[in-house]
Amino acid sequence: MCYTIPGQVKKIKDRIATIEYFGEQKTAINELDDLKIGDYIYAQGGFVIKKIPEAEALSILTVWKETFFELQELDLRLSRVGMEKYGVNKKLSFILDKALENMLLKEADLLYLLDLEDKKELALLFKTANFLRQKHLSNSCCVHGIIEFSNYCSQNCQYCGIAASNKEIKRYRMTEEEIYDAAKQAIEKYGFQTLVLQSGEDSTYSAETLCEIVKTIKERWSVLIFISCGEVGLAGLKKLYQAGARGLLMRFETSNQKIYRQIHPGRTLDSRIKHLEEAFRLGYLIITGGLIGLPGQTRRDILNDLLLAKKLHTEMYTFGPFLPHPGTPLAKSPHPEVKDVLKTLAIARLFDPINAKILVTTGFETLHPKAREEGLMAGTNSVMLNVTPHQFSKNYSIYPNRAHNQESIQKQINTTLSILRGMGRAPTDLGVSLDSPLP
Repeated sequence: MCYTIPGQVKKIKDRIATIEYFGEQKTAINELDDLKIGDYIYAQGGFVIKKIPEAEALSILTVWKETFFELQELDLRLSRVGMEKYGVNKKLSFILDKALENMLLKEADLLYLLDLEDKKELALLFKTANFLRQKHLSNSCCVHGIIEFSNYCSQNCQYCGIAASNKEIKRYRMTEEEIYDAAKQAIEKYGFQTLVLQSGEDSTYSAETLCEIVKTIKERWSVLIFISCGEVGLAGLKKLYQAGARGLLMRFETSNQKIYRQIHPGRTLDSRIKHLEEAFRLGYLIITGGLIGLPGQTRRDILNDLLLAKKLHTEMYTFGPFLPHPGTPLAKSPHPEVKDVLKTLAIARLFDPINAKILVTTGFETLHPKAREEGLMAGTNSVMLNVTPHQFSKNYSIYPNRAHNQESIQKQINTTLSILRGMGRAPTDLGVSLDSPLP
């Protein structure tokens, strides 16, 4: 999981493979020396991950074929807009019509959407975003696994529960073997083919140690690896890429320099952005975004966050709610309203409709019990499940009462698949933007 559906290679040009996927053709970057036309493969995040035997692929495709088209038809029905029944004002209709026609939305248009409060108008915004998601990306939905291997952190972010100054939480570090065991379970038992390795900024895991972990996982299993360990340094990024990491999950959190300094003492936004820019230059897939509801944040700030995310060549947008931990200086600051998070996710889809993957964050699910369902109906198409062993994950308390913290991995998977099937979505992950630089 992504429970990727296999595709067949139809063409290979340089390092780009064209893959047929139930009659549709997608592209992926190929790093396999022995790949040839006619092979069946799994792809993740726009990378060919591994070849699979033809008999195995055909067996999987036979099982999926009828179900896939049934899901696609259900998704198509649910995503129809039906604008006429909403009776909204002309300005909103004009802006949404532009989005539906793939016309560039001006900043004034996006600010207007961010200011929406009327329930009918918001419902139409969400419907439009979902329609665009279906139009450009069909019913595919990414489902990745995350291993949180350390909750030690040298930083003092003013809202985060694992900040160095928080003495109330139980700290842990997974050993390398514990990380490998968690990866083995996620890949072999549960079928995950993309893993995010996440921690606080913990100097115990040097760049060399992280490289060894990535390299060992890649040697043992064919899997796409994202790293999410804060700022590892530009040299560290290069080493990790050479070791086999292909994605970076690192939020910039806010584009507002003043707010950034206030919530990240001793750190600069410029340094964060340089890491993200260098990661893209090296060939990483970028997952980034901001926090919604930060103290002092304006609607203009949120728009600037969206603009910055797109400028950073974001592959997957991650915008979640500000949820301060009770053991931090910002503990008494309020969290945002659910509608403001949904608005941001929907506008991200209108803003970058064709290629973007947009994540429903665990933070949003913590804020709102129906976040996953409502987010997926407002233009998003990605979720992450926690595959960290429970004895560790229960202490990764970046914010209180984290969603799914008491659920087994199997229950998370079952619930997610049930939600996706009910919406006509298929857990697939093929295709890469050809704007991305080849590593």
